[in-house]
Amino acid sequence: MSPLWRALTSAALLAAVTAASATPPALAAPTAAAPAAAAGTADVTVDVDVRSGLATVPTTAIGVNHAIWDAELGKPAVSDLLKNAGVRMLRYPGGSYADIYHWRDHTAPGGYVAPGTDFDTFMAAAQRAGAEPMIIANYGTGTAQEAADWVRYANVTKGYDATYWTIGNENYGNGHYGSAWEADDHADKSPSQYASEVVAYSRAMKAVDPDIKVGAVLTMPGNWPDGIVAAGDDGTWNQTVLRLAGAAIDFVDVHWYPGGGSAAEALSRTEHIGDAAQLLREQIDRYAGPGAGRIGISMTETSVGVGPDTQPGALFLADAYSGLLENGVFTVQWWNVHNGIGTVSTVAGQTDYGDFGLLSSGGCLADGSVCEPALNTPFAPYHGLDLVADFARPGDQLVRAGTGNPLVTAHASRRANGDLAVLLVNKDPDRAHTAALQFHGWTPSAAAPAVSSYLNGGAAVQTGGTGDVSGQVLPAYSLTLLTLHPARTDAAPPQQPGRPVAGAVTDRTATISWPAARAGSRPIAKYEVYRQTAGASEQLGETTGTTFTARNLEPGRRYTVTVVARDTGGTASWSSLPLTFTTAAPAQSVCTVRFADTNDWGNGFVGSVDITNNTASPVAGWTLTFTWPTGWQSVSSGWNATWQQTGTTVRVTSDAAIAANGTTSVGFVGSYSGPNVLPAAFTLNGTVCSAG
Repeated sequence: MSPLWRALTSAALLAAVTAASATPPALAAPTAAAPAAAAGTADVTVDVDVRSGLATVPTTAIGVNHAIWDAELGKPAVSDLLKNAGVRMLRYPGGSYADIYHWRDHTAPGGYVAPGTDFDTFMAAAQRAGAEPMIIANYGTGTAQEAADWVRYANVTKGYDATYWTIGNENYGNGHYGSAWEADDHADKSPSQYASEVVAYSRAMKAVDPDIKVGAVLTMPGNWPDGIVAAGDDGTWNQTVLRLAGAAIDFVDVHWYPGGGSAAEALSRTEHIGDAAQLLREQIDRYAGPGAGRIGISMTETSVGVGPDTQPGALFLADAYSGLLENGVFTVQWWNVHNGIGTVSTVAGQTDYGDFGLLSSGGCLADGSVCEPALNTPFAPYHGLDLVADFARPGDQLVRAGTGNPLVTAHASRRANGDLAVLLVNKDPDRAHTAALQFHGWTPSAAAPAVSSYLNGGAAVQTGGTGDVSGQVLPAYSLTLLTLHPARTDAAPPQQPGRPVAGAVTDRTATISWPAARAGSRPIAKYEVYRQTAGASEQLGETTGTTFTARNLEPGRRYTVTVVARDTGGTASWSSLPLTFTTAAPAQSVCTVRFADTNDWGNGFVGSVDITNNTASPVAGWTLTFTWPTGWQSVSSGWNATWQQTGTTVRVTSDAAIAANGTTSVGFVGSYSGPNVLPAAFTLNGTVCSAG
């Protein structure tokens, strides 16, 4: 649901965006020293594995939102600040305003439009910043013709070469599911109506410029109204839009405001990213029709709900941008450049103004009791963005990194010159942690790494530090970026193998194939296949060909694998892009389980489980066992059997018999606070069942 802080609709509120405080408070000094050399026993182990490749960083990766109610939008100083922070994509005209905005006369009936924020001014600002535009066409109160005329003006008349166009903003918030914040003049507010209009918009816009890319609004898995089927619909918003409009779009557009009642809880929500991105990709592949693999994913709004302009904002931004980019999202865009003072609080010793902008609006509370820093002073997330842009550069390959401590997260990227960058996020507000670094498939030089850091209360990113390649001290509530050089650089290693695909996936095996790598200075001797894990990847096997059958897999389990080419001299290529697949249930078994989500309300659902005995003898007394794929799913209550959950494992027991070739049905109420990944493997009295 759209946060209320985005609904700035009055000139009085917008004045706060442009008025600088007469006596702005000074920024506090950092509360911890810059990272020093690691000393003593490490309490966190950081594993970095270059054999476990993730996504490649696109030029559009680092983004932020601009808004027509922000009078600073076109100011050169703002564009320069964004350029210096590495911003390469800017969204316009700003959230829910997009569905009331008419570009031709630069009006937004019912909202406030600041002077100097028209489309040409925005484009000049974007060009000065060196950023591509992400433009939102008005779905709520506009037409396909209006959008097509905008494309014509932008790309034919003005030659802006604006590639990315989204149809509307959060259009599921039009009241169809009960909550209404998004303008929508259509009598029919269903996802099928939105989908049909997306097709019409796409045709009209691409008739003007066939090279543009058109996006449709979806909801992020695990976020409302994901999973909900409204009255009169035959599927969820995502299912319906993808099924009816999948052939007409080039990307999907999602927002993610993970919430959390405290800073610690909000910062932990980045754990949801991998599952949410995978579920979204699965929805696209399942419902969007042939060629669904071409459809990209954009994250055009995200922010943290606690401490948005102090250190939690910086830590969340760094963790979220990195995690989303690792999962193939082609742009991540913070809400917002400016936003205005909100509820003032103290977070980790720093004054938080409740302002969801990267830069200060320079305003004060209505009673004048608290004022923000001077206009355009960077808040903490700005410095986090600066560090992320240095970490994830266009063309870098993100690779798997992990720790065993949920308060310390790690991300890594491999550069064309052989360097490795490691971003470490210490979410512990009270304690420094000493990290020991372990590298897999890559050997660092003994030279001290370059170190950049952003500390709680800091006014800028600091450079310099005295840690070494094996360890670093991470101050409390800090971001630390290490850039390490390789022990040696091979002149001409093999090229990266193509992305693998999976075929003939069963409960225990999967056949993996990939396009051959191009040889470097020596012939390719073999390919190695790795399964990604949180630490060092597991080698599943090797082959001289380009097909490999992985065996001894577990039923109903998700696997992510990569391929590395190695030449006759032992030099390895970069990892392929990853392949993720889920093994099936057994094709045949003495039992069959049909598991279904029959009624979902966004953070809980009614589940039904049908258990069939496929034998000619009754089963007298039984235990069904399954494991939730995540730690945020649980059984609240159940019926027709005894339900127990320990950790993520659920046991369903009954003394009743299941008749020969008969079926018994049980059910439960489940709850979830993140992506609802349904279990795929079930055992009855210790035997893995087939799927119904």
